[in-house]
Amino acid sequence: MKRFILILVLFLAGCVTDELAVMKADINQLKKDSFDIKKETSDIKKETSETKSAFKAEMAELKEKAAKEDSLNAMRESMVSLRSEVSGISKDLQSLTGRFDENKYFIDKSLKDKSSEMDLLRSQITSLETQVKEIQTKLSAKTETDTTVKDKPDVKKEKKSEAEEAKTPETKTVEAKDPVKIYGAAYASFKDKKYKEAREKFETFLKEFPKDKLAGNAQFWIAETCYAEEDYAGAIVEYDALLKNYPNNEKAPAALLKQGSSFIEMADKKAARGILEELKEKYPKSKEAVLAKKKLEEMNKKGKK
Repeated sequence: MKRFILILVLFLAGCVTDELAVMKADINQLKKDSFDIKKETSDIKKETSETKSAFKAEMAELKEKAAKEDSLNAMRESMVSLRSEVSGISKDLQSLTGRFDENKYFIDKSLKDKSSEMDLLRSQITSLETQVKEIQTKLSAKTETDTTVKDKPDVKKEKKSEAEEAKTPETKTVEAKDPVKIYGAAYASFKDKKYKEAREKFETFLKEFPKDKLAGNAQFWIAETCYAEEDYAGAIVEYDALLKNYPNNEKAPAALLKQGSSFIEMADKKAARGILEELKEKYPKSKEAVLAKKKLEEMNKKGKK
């Protein structure tokens, strides 16, 4: 019995020893696992710290890029605004240049008209001097006749005044048919803005003197009276009459320019372009061609808007 108990004790002791060995092995394994977990945790913390640092660096870089982008956008907006202002100034400058050229053209035109008016006055003076000489000649002849018959009272009573005697029907007809005087009267009415009256006088001039050197100018002023009265359709027809009947007249370029302007006033831009292009081709060196070019540019800009 004792032996059995001893064997049992030994057996139990062996079992306990085995269990203790197993437990020690488990404990060692747990320690190892715990160490591994701690190591992994440390590595994770290290990686996390590095990731945070990298993330912070990346965020800082992104912020810097964003700041640069904002700065570039601000610069772009500033450049766009500056370009817009420069473009506006350029347009204003072009407009002012166009107005200056147009005003210069009309001033030059006015000076030419004044020159024509002076030439007209000179012609009138020459005509008057011729008439005065004729009258003086006739007065001299009349004086000689009066001296011969001065002792005859009846003849002296019946004679006409010197002025009436000088103005014979032939002389009166010459005065009435003087182209310079008729043209001058018509031009004076135009300068006084009596456009209808001026037009009638210029038309009378053309009927009486269709081949006179001033005929082309008379036709131009007829067209100008229509333009001044805003009868643009009538003006176009009258300018066209100048271009067809007096193509070599000095006012032909001005007639084309005003004809183009008339079409613009009538909102017929296609016809206006055709006329202005024709002006540029026919008279490329004229001041009217410069104005025509500017008008075409203005029309093109308005067409794009």
